[in-house]
Amino acid sequence: MPKQPKILIYKKMIFDNFKKIAELKKLQDSFKKEKTKIEKRGVEIVMNGNFEVEEVKLNWELSLQDQQEILKQCLNEARDTIQKTLAKVMMNSGIGF
Repeated sequence: MPKQPKILIYKKMIFDNFKKIAELKKLQDSFKKEKTKIEKRGVEIVMNGNFEVEEVKLNWELSLQDQQEILKQCLNEARDTIQKTLAKVMMNSGIGF
């Protein structure tokens, strides 16, 4: 079997990398559709897969300090949930690196 010139090998590598980039872009676009909703004591947030907060609902029956603490907990939990979800999506995507 004859050896392929190095330039053809490099072109194939570059083409393969462009395909991976296109697949990653599609995956990134799909991330925004992933959402998680966290609610604690009437304080609620919705975060999407791009880690953007889409909704915040506060419970005015709670003190300001309680609302701040619960909101912080909700944001941290939502971030962790989204990270785990996106990790699973990446692992199941079949995109190799």
